[in-house]
Amino acid sequence: MSVAIEIKGVSKSYGDIKALQNISFNVKEGELFGLIGPDGAGKSSLFRTLTTLILPDEGSAQVAGYDVVNDFRAIRQNIGYMPGRFSLYQDLTVEENLTFFATIFKTSIKENYHLIKDIYVQLEPFKDRPAGKLSGGMKQKLALCCALIHKPKVLFLDEPTTGVDPVSRKEFWQMLKSLKSEGIAILVSTPYMDEAAKCDQIALIQKGQILRIASPETISLGYEGRLLKIKSANTYALIRALRKHPKVASCYAFGEFLNVTLTDKDYDWHQMGSELREQGFDDLVIGETTADIENVFMQLLSQKEEDGNGN
Repeated sequence: MSVAIEIKGVSKSYGDIKALQNISFNVKEGELFGLIGPDGAGKSSLFRTLTTLILPDEGSAQVAGYDVVNDFRAIRQNIGYMPGRFSLYQDLTVEENLTFFATIFKTSIKENYHLIKDIYVQLEPFKDRPAGKLSGGMKQKLALCCALIHKPKVLFLDEPTTGVDPVSRKEFWQMLKSLKSEGIAILVSTPYMDEAAKCDQIALIQKGQILRIASPETISLGYEGRLLKIKSANTYALIRALRKHPKVASCYAFGEFLNVTLTDKDYDWHQMGSELREQGFDDLVIGETTADIENVFMQLLSQKEEDGNGN
């Protein structure tokens, strides 16, 4: 497979804020690549750079074989872009929006209908409804149809499922997987770690820096140390007790449980459980668990902070 997106040392600053710092990675044709990180991590700045909306301060990038600085017109003809905020014409109907975007790219709905068929069949009952009156999930589907109607070589989706219900999120990701067979390269950003596992490759990003790039499976296997999940009714007291424990490297809330990394891989955590129960945590639940992408992300952030503090 050939490279659809090539990024080399891209940096971007807004005054004193370093939005992107020496970003480099490639996305292949037919690959679903996830950019994973919280709000303010730099995801949108990278998307705006790659879609030629802003210029990089340093480095270079190519999309569909075209340079983002010198060939911006060609890039805009070969990409589909779905920004995080719904940006279609609210007063136009579903069908009118789709027809408009097909027309400006000098194509028709009929010509590329096969690309959007599975999505559009869900929209068709509402084709005469103004886009502004659609539900969040339906707006998302319409935006994806409009981004695909000219058969782009590269599809950019900037946090497309933010604020969308769980069922629509699941359907959306099923649609993305089907698009891979068309050879379309897809770069999608998301703050949701469960969505990261659905990508072929992911890049973990924070404060404009790439922390790690690999497949979701490889990243999960990269967790350093043994991981426990522990809970008790008195969460605050439990956190304080665990952070004082000599065998605990880190402890943070993770849903209803606390995730605890041990300093000693051979340590018998049953002993820790006994000690905590003796301290009054009678309802303690404790057990070993497998790390996922979010665990790795949290560990990388912690290591980054320690390095920044000179430890």
